[in-house]
Amino acid sequence: MDINSDAHTQHISQQFNAELEEVRNSLLAMGGSVEKQVSDAIRALIDADSELGKQVRKNDDQINAMELSIDEECARILARRQPAASDLRLVIACSKMSTDLERIGDEAAKIAGHAIELTEEGEAPKGYIETRHIGARVRRMVQESLTAFARFDTEMALRVAQEDKSVDLEYQSAMRELVTFMMEDPRSITRVLNIMWVLRSLERIGDHARNIAEHVIYLVKGTDVRHIGLKRMKEEVMEK
Repeated sequence: MDINSDAHTQHISQQFNAELEEVRNSLLAMGGSVEKQVSDAIRALIDADSELGKQVRKNDDQINAMELSIDEECARILARRQPAASDLRLVIACSKMSTDLERIGDEAAKIAGHAIELTEEGEAPKGYIETRHIGARVRRMVQESLTAFARFDTEMALRVAQEDKSVDLEYQSAMRELVTFMMEDPRSITRVLNIMWVLRSLERIGDHARNIAEHVIYLVKGTDVRHIGLKRMKEEVMEK
């Protein structure tokens, strides 16, 4: 009886581990799709490729469906398994990360929409250099936040959070330049406003990448670092 009981417990444990691995893999798959959405949206803008922009907007439905699926997986695990400790943190983190990834997808779709408008208007406005640079930085932040999750790497997650501060400063500087440019050339207002909205979406993508990085630290360390500032976050990460 004891042997059968142990075997049954082991079987349940193996099933549970498989479910946790499945939800983790689902999140990483969603992350890969979202990362491509961001990359394609920026490329649609820079290359004036309205067809690629339309494809990004169309693919947003798939991202939304992936979020719903992950939410269902997480809810099912919570209801059936009632996980504790690190397993519970993994399920909670996956649920929250899927929300951030879905919002990154939304911002990519917005960028694609502005890319289509700017392509139809023809002339490339001021701000493309800043867009390319900030776009490359936030795309890398998304990629590294997901890598940090895949590896349970809190130091990489910390670097993503630190990078967000730097991106915010660059975003503010670019916005000031574009406001000045519009004041000097009122004919450019419509086109430059489109670029400003793109930059706003890129800044928000950076914010969501930071959120994912903070969830990684919570998952590994068991400490909620969302509102404690970078200095204390670093202390939490470096504490053994």
